[in-house]
Amino acid sequence: MKKANNIAVVGATGMVGQTFLKILEKNYFQESNVTLLASINSKGKEVVLRGQNHIVQDLAEFDFSNIDLAFFSAGSSVSSIYAPKAESQGCVVVDNSSCFRYHDDIPLVVPEVNSHVLDGYELPGIIANPNCSTIQMLVVLKPIHDEFVIERIDVTTMQSVSGTGKKASEELTSQIDAFSKGIEINPSVYAKPIAFNALPHCGDFAENRYTEEENKLVKETHKILDSNIEVAATCVRVPVYNGHSESVHIKTAKPLTEESVVKALREAPGLSVKYGAAEVDYPTALTDGDGEELVQVGRIRKDLWSNNRVNIWVVADNLLKGAALNSIQIAELLFE
Repeated sequence: MKKANNIAVVGATGMVGQTFLKILEKNYFQESNVTLLASINSKGKEVVLRGQNHIVQDLAEFDFSNIDLAFFSAGSSVSSIYAPKAESQGCVVVDNSSCFRYHDDIPLVVPEVNSHVLDGYELPGIIANPNCSTIQMLVVLKPIHDEFVIERIDVTTMQSVSGTGKKASEELTSQIDAFSKGIEINPSVYAKPIAFNALPHCGDFAENRYTEEENKLVKETHKILDSNIEVAATCVRVPVYNGHSESVHIKTAKPLTEESVVKALREAPGLSVKYGAAEVDYPTALTDGDGEELVQVGRIRKDLWSNNRVNIWVVADNLLKGAALNSIQIAELLFE
């Protein structure tokens, strides 16, 4: 297996980029040299990583010829230009944007779910990281699908503002402050106020009247898990700083019990299972998801009317497992 002697983080000054650096600081690719890249606006900024000062370089001027592995977290428009450039210069790219997710020849990977698609994958190349909501849901549904064969998924997501970015987090803070002082709230990041509110509006609306985030859950589930599964999604932005939550109802081909589902989940990788009474039964974004690498699952309830349906509650840190960590776990499949 090849060693990643030199790593680049593209979008190093953004929220996901900063999460990459926190992960690389402590547990992953400790022997690799790390180069920080961003737009010209961030050129020259100093960032301390592993006890050393790193100067952020301008992506537009950078030559990837000496880079083994690059993590991209700067958006689709940036990835569309610079990810192919990096690949052409011999670099393996793991891209966190939606730019390449639906290309037939580019793997879309959640390591706990479909790592096999990288078997024999020719390098250098581009590997796509899925949407944050898709990742946490499929880590939970994979063992259930293997055991009982999922036929339909109905999911409602409750997505934190960090999924939109730093400006959204700042807008939530400013709106909470304005509300407490009786000042009129004028939203700019979202269409309506996010403080003390819930917006069933994540991404732009498409022609089918579903939003971008909702359509991503359908397309990515089909590409990663099984194209035969029916998926219906409602994605909601909520006034939570970090950590996405999901209420998931699934229909299976084979009958199931709560105990059999709990057993399958407890034996699966990447999960922390909550099952019991009262507070023991469920995780929350604030107390269990934020800052944790594992996907959290609880409220496991067999349907009241059918032996082939179950309800579950899923929580994860959308900046960690939903973005940077999943990308790094993909890279670990390819590099020492």
